[in-house]
Amino acid sequence: MTARPSVLVVEDEAPQREVLVYNLEAEGYDVRQATSGGAALDLAREDHPDLVLLDWMLPEVSGIEVCRRLKAAAETRAIPVIMISARSEEVDRVRGLEIGADDYMVKPYSVVELMARIRTQLRRVRPASMGERLEFEDVVVDTAGHRVFRASGELHLGPTEFRLLTTLMERPGRVWSRDQLLDRVWGRDIYVDSRTVDVHVGRLRKALRSSGEANDPIRTVRGVGYALG
Repeated sequence: MTARPSVLVVEDEAPQREVLVYNLEAEGYDVRQATSGGAALDLAREDHPDLVLLDWMLPEVSGIEVCRRLKAAAETRAIPVIMISARSEEVDRVRGLEIGADDYMVKPYSVVELMARIRTQLRRVRPASMGERLEFEDVVVDTAGHRVFRASGELHLGPTEFRLLTTLMERPGRVWSRDQLLDRVWGRDIYVDSRTVDVHVGRLRKALRSSGEANDPIRTVRGVGYALG
């Protein structure tokens, strides 16, 4: 299985935060929590979550400023941010979206609708985790059926190589460090030596060329990691 999508919940009011965490975990997400703007920025930079649920009113650093900083930094710019606020005026909604929020919900909100909006954002950044079909050049991954095809036919990958390929195919061109691949493919709570990544990339490359294709779609970025294309 592909690693669970991770969501960072940034909310300083305990009852609100507990409801969000409960519903997100019930949906199968890996949930991280922050109760201040400063902690949210630190966690986003360290953990690089797949999505941030961000309250507007926070201690230390406001939610709107957290969003601005996340969207200004290259390493966190692509993380979807759904802003949650009691501010219902159109000018506030527009301000939130203009600062970079990908979506905006007004309190009180429907949890069902919020979960639907989260799935919409994750479908864009983590299509494999949402059962979407992935394509890159002549490689096709059917994530729901757990099958991989290349121009000449179906390929047979082990579970780890399958997770590794889907991770690379979700973001063609992105350079993944070995540590980032370890977190995404093996999980944050499992200790695996970074050299293990090289071994499995080698196996994946061999499988991708098993039918005689000369082209190796995986690019090694010396001293950093790997990218697709």
